[in-house]
Amino acid sequence: MRAFWTLVHRYAGLLMAGFLFISGVTGAIISWDHELDDVLNPHLMEARTQGPAQASLALARQVEARYPDVRVSYIPLHAEKGESIALGISPRVDPATKKLAEPGFNQVFVDPVSGAELGKREWGAVWPITKETFVSFLYRLHYTLHIPEMWGIDRWGIWLLGGIAIIWTLDCFVGFYLTLPVRRRNGNSAARAVASDDIAGDKPVPAGKSWWQRWQPAWKVRWNGGSNKLNFDLHRAFSLWTWALLFILAFTAFSLNLYNEVFAPVMKTFSQVTPTPFDTRPMADKHHPIEPRLGYAEVIERASNEAINRKWAEPAGGVFYSQEFGIYGVSFFTPGNDHGTGGVGTAALYYDGADGRLLGDRQPWKGTAADIFLQAQFPLHSGRILGLPGRILISFMGVVVAMLSVTGVIIWWRKRASRVTVAQKRQRGVLVAE
Repeated sequence: MRAFWTLVHRYAGLLMAGFLFISGVTGAIISWDHELDDVLNPHLMEARTQGPAQASLALARQVEARYPDVRVSYIPLHAEKGESIALGISPRVDPATKKLAEPGFNQVFVDPVSGAELGKREWGAVWPITKETFVSFLYRLHYTLHIPEMWGIDRWGIWLLGGIAIIWTLDCFVGFYLTLPVRRRNGNSAARAVASDDIAGDKPVPAGKSWWQRWQPAWKVRWNGGSNKLNFDLHRAFSLWTWALLFILAFTAFSLNLYNEVFAPVMKTFSQVTPTPFDTRPMADKHHPIEPRLGYAEVIERASNEAINRKWAEPAGGVFYSQEFGIYGVSFFTPGNDHGTGGVGTAALYYDGADGRLLGDRQPWKGTAADIFLQAQFPLHSGRILGLPGRILISFMGVVVAMLSVTGVIIWWRKRASRVTVAQKRQRGVLVAE
């Protein structure tokens, strides 16, 4: 049985290694996506004009006047001192082609005081990679691999990494099992089993040791034991010490990438999942977006009044319009807290873009058991559930995941080389005998 699970771990690891290396490295970096973006792009992020800020809706109208082929789809409602306003952009339908325009950007940065445009960029662009798009390139690489749209489907990379995450989640248990000491049958056979199973060449375990004493070496790194033993110990010991975090990263990667396809349907078998307006309304055709009949100002007013009735303390902090679903969303947060407490997101109200009906809401850390568990997936994966210490921890874990991928491949390569050498020696021995 142990030999079977060793093969499973070996080939599952080889299958995952390249993907996990990319995800680990990119994950370690994008834990600091906002900070890195600020460092690389001060010309976009900083606003130097002194004075009172203009209303965000007025700034949005100015952008739409400059670019008639776009709609401002996200508007931050409060400007922070010294910082720009980043407006989200969606294309409108080109009257000539009857298809969505291709403006070449989906974000515009403006000075909230003067209204001057500081720059624009395509968030998540694959090419060219510039300092303006570098962080978003890594962010999308982390969970999509930038695999392009094929046959009208643009989720191939998301599905692929979701499948890898499922294998990773299951392999966490296989790898843990393989670190456990072999059950002793008799002194000599047990020693031979342990020695043969340890690819780094451990000495046989002395008879008379307890189960825990026989497992202790798996948690240690022999820093002066040579490159083979060091590589093996780094792989085994770091996997054990960080096992719980590795499992959380694997499971949440699966839940986030395959949320609609697998995770949410499975969760519905255990507890009621409260559907969002986006779950109950079909998506419009890409080139036939839904035009709103209400403007941002009216939606914000309705949402603010509703929030007062609900005794929500936070002000309206941002508003968006989804032209694929015909839905407005108003988020409530204080400036600088758009990730919400614990990174779980902010409270929000959703309105129909045609008639202004209240369609639903989102309240962090509230709802059914399934709702709360679903909300926790991104904060757990990003480490934001623990604030700054959590982000530091997740950044460290990204390096660990990359290291485990490399050491695992090295272990396989050295064992393979050893088996080839033994086979060649045996073949030469047979030829000499003949």
